Amino acid sequence: MTASGKKQKERRQFLIRCLLNENAKYRSMAIPESDVEQKLLLRALLNVRPPMPAGTDFLQVQNEYLAQTALDKGIVRLDDLQPVQPGLYLWRGDITRLAADAIVNAANSSMTGCYVPNHTCIDNCIHTFAGVQLRLACAGQMRTQGHEEPAGQAKITPGFNLPARYVLHTVGPIVQDTVTPKDEETLASCYRSCLTFAENYHLKSIVFCCISTGIFHFPNRRAAEIAVSTVKAYLAEHRSGIKVIFNVFKDEDYDIYQELLR
Repeated sequence: MTASGKKQKERRQFLIRCLLNENAKYRSMAIPESDVEQKLLLRALLNVRPPMPAGTDFLQVQNEYLAQTALDKGIVRLDDLQPVQPGLYLWRGDITRLAADAIVNAANSSMTGCYVPNHTCIDNCIHTFAGVQLRLACAGQMRTQGHEEPAGQAKITPGFNLPARYVLHTVGPIVQDTVTPKDEETLASCYRSCLTFAENYHLKSIVFCCISTGIFHFPNRRAAEIAVSTVKAYLAEHRSGIKVIFNVFKDEDYDIYQELLR
């Protein structure tokens, strides 16, 4: 094991011990030996941890651990990408690797992340690699707001331990049976709301995930059509110079966006 790998293991075990000790029902749990099992346990514990402050020592070690994790995964910068159209990019991969000014999180109405241990949704992924500060920041905004987040709007937080400076959180529509005109307008509003925040914060680049697809059941192709047309219309109307990266993970979405942006 390399010196870096050994240090990461020490950090990971420290974080796991801290998280286990926070909850009486977890304190007797043994830390597994393998790196893979330790990583899964750490992520699961972070996923179920409620939004609450963490100690200085914990945050320092967590931040060091996540910074090294980001380096190990490989940070992708805008300069590494080639535009498919002027100002528009398409990239397939882990959104938490992108060092843009902002990445967009497909959030749920509670806005505090996914609490399902090791779930594969983007909400879970972003909160895991941003660190515990993100959930706490989101919870603070929600306490101030006093009600669940309506679909079609957006909020902004720091990116904390992500390569991105900010995270834009937006709740997309949940499709029940068939897509309605209201669903389509709400999805378009998600993109406009995020772009408006980006403009107001003078951001130069923003990464959009595939909002409302997956467990929200918006058909992939129609969602992509709305994403591309709404972004193009906004950029043209506002004469915006924001660089927009469409981030996809599945082959199906990559093929759809390639076709739409060709």
